[in-house]
Amino acid sequence: MSNIVTSSFYPSEKLNILAIGLDVTSLVTSINRAGYNAYSIDYFGDSDVKRLCKESLSINTQIEGKSCGRLKDDFHPEKLLQLFHKMIKIHRIDGVLLSSGLEDFQNILLSIKDHVKFLGNNPSNISKVRDKVHFFKTLKRLKIPHPETAFVEDLLDAKKKAKDIGYPIIIKPEKGFGGIGVRKVSDKKHLTSIFKRYFPIEKRILIQEFIPGQAISASLISTKEKVLTLTVNEQLLGMSNLGQREEFGYCGNIVPLTSSNKLRERCIAMAERVISTYNLIGSNGVDFVVSAEGIPKIVEVNPRFQGTLECVERVLDINLVQAHLDAFNLRTLPKLKIISGSYYTRLILFALMRSKVSDLKIHKETRDIPIPRVIVERGEPLCSVIIEGLSREYSLNRAKNVAKTIYQSLLVIPE
Repeated sequence: MSNIVTSSFYPSEKLNILAIGLDVTSLVTSINRAGYNAYSIDYFGDSDVKRLCKESLSINTQIEGKSCGRLKDDFHPEKLLQLFHKMIKIHRIDGVLLSSGLEDFQNILLSIKDHVKFLGNNPSNISKVRDKVHFFKTLKRLKIPHPETAFVEDLLDAKKKAKDIGYPIIIKPEKGFGGIGVRKVSDKKHLTSIFKRYFPIEKRILIQEFIPGQAISASLISTKEKVLTLTVNEQLLGMSNLGQREEFGYCGNIVPLTSSNKLRERCIAMAERVISTYNLIGSNGVDFVVSAEGIPKIVEVNPRFQGTLECVERVLDINLVQAHLDAFNLRTLPKLKIISGSYYTRLILFALMRSKVSDLKIHKETRDIPIPRVIVERGEPLCSVIIEGLSREYSLNRAKNVAKTIYQSLLVIPE
């Protein structure tokens, strides 16, 4: 397995690759397994990331007996940039790989690119596919099914566009991740309440038709010439039994999706066309909602590594970082093996109550592990688990059982 990404790098040494984003555990794990030196900048500062990296800088500093804070209050993309400048003063970084959290902030991506090579999509392509106005116009031009979408800047315009689309609708911030801040609105009175409570300072807001149905995603890899769908996946959203307080908040995934061949093939064709249209390179994801009539509609593209990373690797027995770098540098795509027949579930656990954490590394299935005896606030991310099973139901149920054991190990702390 080659450790040379471009001829301008250091062929006689292991490359130093920086993973940057909100959560980077699966990405730095894959970097390590591919034989590179992993460095990271993230929000959480979990213990497994610290263990896997040569150097890891985090917005959140975990301290025994102290609260880990709240994501919505403490996460600011600019802080990741500050840590990036600190990192490159200390270490030689040969290239950057993106996780979630920065794809909507082109100014930060451009600042990073001024100092270190992007090993994947360049900021201009990321910006184009994440520009929601341009994106949905492109889908319409390509005649690719998608939710009817409008963009508004004030409540009066929101009421007009919502009436045109028809209630119920979805209202969401233009920039965001993980389903945070997405609200379902039932009528005009509800729209007024939601708008004033959650969107008083947003410059531009999306209003979309609400499509009841299944949330799914496609994980793809591409060169400049070719696109390959690796897996189609089931998304898990809004699971209140896992402590998720957002109705559409991301809670994990099941890989692969259990579906008809017709649905899977239709998703693949749509996803590959979009990735090709935007000339995206390496690992990218496409999110869909499947209507009650069985029609997949594209919701967004994630032009970076996705939360499905480890599950996809284990289903296909590949290293996704190496496949990504080969696509980026050598313009080659992986030769996929026959899928094993196993299903992999990833569940993201959120604290059901304000809790002091036990030593979670005793559970071999656990990822994103906080240090023992830190305090996690109610509704905040706690950890994740990844479980294999011979069926979707068995994998999911096993994951839920591990989650139950973890919750039982926590010490509830009065708020």
